Amino acid sequence: MHTVFTGHGGRLGQAYGRRRYTILFYSLLFTLLAGPVFATLRLRSSVLELFLGVILLMAVIPVGKIRNRSLLLAGLAVLFAARVATAWLDDTALSAIALGMWTVVALVAAAAALRFAMRSRAVHAEHLYAALSAYLLAGIFLGLFYWVLERLSPSTFSTTAGEFSRTSAIYFSFVTLATLGYGDIVPRSDLARGLAVVEGIGGQLFLAVLVARMVSSYVQGKDDAA
Repeated sequence: MHTVFTGHGGRLGQAYGRRRYTILFYSLLFTLLAGPVFATLRLRSSVLELFLGVILLMAVIPVGKIRNRSLLLAGLAVLFAARVATAWLDDTALSAIALGMWTVVALVAAAAALRFAMRSRAVHAEHLYAALSAYLLAGIFLGLFYWVLERLSPSTFSTTAGEFSRTSAIYFSFVTLATLGYGDIVPRSDLARGLAVVEGIGGQLFLAVLVARMVSSYVQGKDDAA
């Protein structure tokens, strides 16, 4: 019986390994779409945080080197415990700092996804999903970081749409990343403005250079195969 379960578990793990960034991308997309729905239904914010925690774990698992992955997983376990503890103690500052550290781990995982996407000359669908996952990771968790800044220093952002919530912060992050510039949410502190500038430039470079290069290589690879 143990052999049967081990065999199934091994095959499942291999299947996940081959499609890990595909699964991560659609999980990120689902979380991105679920955020506004949760806010509309007034569900507890802990539900969205649970999704973000699972996403962060999925993002760390594919990190290439075992040592780096182990360090990130250990750090992630500490951050999860810290987040639960600070939420239980109802300490706003420490809770925000713990969430801010989630952003650091997410950006490291996004960098690892980009490295995976760019290191191969033969670009396959999984490489495209890795690049897109990096984009969504950066947008979602930088949004979380904007919300952390607002929690630590109220009025860091001014908005015409009421409270600057976690969902609003993620919305602002993607508006900045895509350089849409609606103007309904405006950063007021120098730190928030600086991060918004870096994110906007990074989003343009990503779309103009990285994705264009990968799509070109992917199409070329399919033409060569044909």
